[in-house]
Amino acid sequence: MATKEILIPDIGDFTDVDVIEVLVNPGDEISVDEPLITVESDKASMEIPSPDSGVVQDVRIKVGDKVSEGDLVLILEPVNPSATSTAGENAIQSADITDKIEPPAETVSPSVEPPAGLHPLAKDSGTIHAGPSVRRLAREQSIDLTKIQGSGRKGLITKEDIANYLEDREAGKSPVTGTGIPPIPAVDFTGFGEIEEIPLNKIKRLTAANLSRAWLNVPHVMHNDETDITEAEAFRKTLKAEAEKEGIRISLLSFFIRACCTVLKKYPTFNASLAPDGESLLLKKYYHIGIAVDTPNGLVVPVIRDADHKGLFELSSELMELSRRARERKLSPGDMQGASFTISSLGGIGGTSFTPIVNAPEVAILGLTRSCMKPVWDGSQFVPRLMQPISLSYDHRVIDGAEAARFVRELGALMHDIRRLLV
Repeated sequence: MATKEILIPDIGDFTDVDVIEVLVNPGDEISVDEPLITVESDKASMEIPSPDSGVVQDVRIKVGDKVSEGDLVLILEPVNPSATSTAGENAIQSADITDKIEPPAETVSPSVEPPAGLHPLAKDSGTIHAGPSVRRLAREQSIDLTKIQGSGRKGLITKEDIANYLEDREAGKSPVTGTGIPPIPAVDFTGFGEIEEIPLNKIKRLTAANLSRAWLNVPHVMHNDETDITEAEAFRKTLKAEAEKEGIRISLLSFFIRACCTVLKKYPTFNASLAPDGESLLLKKYYHIGIAVDTPNGLVVPVIRDADHKGLFELSSELMELSRRARERKLSPGDMQGASFTISSLGGIGGTSFTPIVNAPEVAILGLTRSCMKPVWDGSQFVPRLMQPISLSYDHRVIDGAEAARFVRELGALMHDIRRLLV
């Protein structure tokens, strides 16, 4: 039987877009509209569907390639060329550009040591796929595809799956979400006035899914306190000139990283993860600290590895480099994996406290807000001291309140008198 070349179809004004995922392999049997590859431009991610059904003979593209309309994707041996080719071509021609650049149903891949799937309402593992026509139908019916278990090959969501979902919804049944939480009803806001729909970029979508999963699965408890960092700030200023000669900006965050490593060694349950079966605790013997970084594209969490073996200058230098690469979208997946404890600092913006969400499967996260001068009673008089608010969120399945209070007090004592870091 004759083979057929499958090419990149018309994808609008996009050229030289990056291939971020190849979804098929030689020998796979595929159907019409089944996703073949996922590409990502500066503006959107999209899946390229197959115009024919058949058996993949050879894949001519790999992750990292740049492709444009007309580039060869793979060689296909059609099952029935006369029947499927026409149908496939019509499907692609009828799909408008808006549908093609619609963010696809999320590919679920672990970003930080996942014990389960990335999305809280999705399958625990594997990949969620949906063709353009299915995505359009889901959008028209206000359906979140992550709530549907695909019945097709490799978890492909079909129109039958959509129909079954709608039937259950009309019957008053809650969709299968793994949480028992019913979805928020869809509202047509155009009935109240003019609106503008702005698609979330990929980072924001993944962050939302990851945080939702953590919030639904982790019983969060928050502990707030403050510590005197007057002497630590004074010491930081003495290092400023020396650091500037090396092109480094010394920040108090590097002090907190060092102090956290010391306290984590004293309280190892904070540097752990709960086993997936919930029957044991996995204590980590390494101290990789995740640092939440705010970027124009959303929140990312690069990781400083073996932070307990690094000095203030090295930590500050690495913080600067990771922050720069995060803002320039140059972080690799490996840069954001493996954290055992995370710090989220809003000190450069403001606030007195907040509730950071535990970056599961970690069990605790430290939040820092802006320090301020306060009058503090020293036993005989009020004296001005620089006070730093501290917010600790923790997984109550692993950590109890008394242990959290001791952790924060120990951290505060180290930051109050940084000489104790040498003890």
